[in-house]
Amino acid sequence: MTQSAQQMFDLHREILDQAVDAISSRNFWTPYPESMRKYPEDAVKAAPSTFESLLNQPFALNGVGSTQQVGGEVSPYGFELGITYDQPNLDELVAAMQVAMRDWRDAGAQARVGVCLEVLSRLNVMSPEIAQAVMHTSGQGPLMAFQAGGPHAQDRGLEAVAYAWQAMAQIPATAKWVKAQGKHDPIVMDKRFHIVPRGISLVVACSTFPTWNTYPGLFASLATGNPVILKPHPGAILPVAMTARVVQQVLEEAGFDPCLVSLVPDTVDAPLTKTLALDPAVKLIDFTGSNAFGDWLIQNATQAQVFAEKAGINTVIIDSVDNLKAVTANLAFSLSLYSGQMCTTPQAIYVPKSGIETADGHLSFDDVAAALAKAVQAFLSDNDRACTVLGALQSVDTRARIDECRGLGDIALDSELRKHAQFPDARIHTPLILKVDAAQKAAYSEERFGPISFVIATENTAHSIELAREVIREKGAITLGAYTTDEAVAAQFEQLAMDVAVPLSLNLDGGIFVNQSAAFSDFHATGGNPAANASLCNQAFVASRFVVVQSRRHSPSN
Repeated sequence: MTQSAQQMFDLHREILDQAVDAISSRNFWTPYPESMRKYPEDAVKAAPSTFESLLNQPFALNGVGSTQQVGGEVSPYGFELGITYDQPNLDELVAAMQVAMRDWRDAGAQARVGVCLEVLSRLNVMSPEIAQAVMHTSGQGPLMAFQAGGPHAQDRGLEAVAYAWQAMAQIPATAKWVKAQGKHDPIVMDKRFHIVPRGISLVVACSTFPTWNTYPGLFASLATGNPVILKPHPGAILPVAMTARVVQQVLEEAGFDPCLVSLVPDTVDAPLTKTLALDPAVKLIDFTGSNAFGDWLIQNATQAQVFAEKAGINTVIIDSVDNLKAVTANLAFSLSLYSGQMCTTPQAIYVPKSGIETADGHLSFDDVAAALAKAVQAFLSDNDRACTVLGALQSVDTRARIDECRGLGDIALDSELRKHAQFPDARIHTPLILKVDAAQKAAYSEERFGPISFVIATENTAHSIELAREVIREKGAITLGAYTTDEAVAAQFEQLAMDVAVPLSLNLDGGIFVNQSAAFSDFHATGGNPAANASLCNQAFVASRFVVVQSRRHSPSN
């Protein structure tokens, strides 16, 4: 281990120990504040100008020779970034990474974890400027871009490091094996155990959460000894490039080859992901994105272990409520946040067609749908707040999808275009809520990415549960919300959650929302249904990223 890496490990050891405790207790903990007020005021104020200073020029990184410069990012808020990035020669990069991996492997767990912890610390300091990059590539609103793009993403990265450290620490470096032989001298063997990385790790980032969904795979692989190729979405390169630059700087300071983490950008017209994924040297792939491409990776990149978060039909079941106004306000936020572009946003909302019971009496199905629509309208009535919460649509395809879906049901609330005071060309659209009958399964049982949801009229709550079970088993889900005042029904919801392997949020009507997932406590996805084959984050997410190779010999004392 280099001295710099040891110093990094020692400097951050307390945070590492606290992180390991947190993943065991599952209590609230974070070393990275989510409030912008906790960061230097000058850095927060300077972030927009820092971001602007990166525009319309090349973004330099360490690495092997490049074949060309690529770029083409356009902010969902209506302007071109004009940034270009080196696209490295892939053969040269893979060869260099394989050479660099040996020193990284041999440095040991403390060195690797120390480097990862230092990277996360520096990324945290950069949270205000990373937020600008996330906002103007993903379309997230400014507050969400700061929290999800900065400290919450760093939490997930640290969580992966903690699991990696825990898994590696369980393997002793040496052991003396003594087996009694009755009247004869015992057999004594000296054994050594080596943590050996699988190989090159490919992290395929998404456009909507370019850091939050990238950091777990990046840090899980890096901490366990694997070089990492970061393949950003062509529409959201900058946040990943900024991350790569920090990692490379820390690696170099610690005495390692900065190419251990390298950016490989591409374009929509000339994609590289399939080429990278099929390279025999790539042994790990982290992917966030569409079902079609996730399935392709799993079926074709057979030389690699694929950790895939795809898409599903996130579900809410309403049986009965105490306070409908509080419930609909909670759901209004969930449906509006980032214009439904979260992998946790509800899409299918099941309500008995006979209506539900509330503390204020019986409400019909139409009453419930109308109350939800009214809550969304009220929540978004202030345009400035609406634009902040909604953010902008990352892709023009999402705007087209809203138009396509209008005919799938009766409109309870139509989507409308909003104008941003600062960015008049921003793609900002409010939620579309449709009413459908349970028989219209083709409408609500396909993912409709964006601010699109369905209130589904079922025979009764038992029918709602049955439909949810069928759809989730076939299509998957990452979140399940449910509402009831009956503990017996609550138990049925709990059983449903276990049956289809989806985390359950029950009776949320306050400041916690079904979309939200807290690192160190909440497992994001389970890996147990078609929406994802991995969970962020648990032991399984990191332990298979390395193997243990042992050597043994007779002890000289034998």
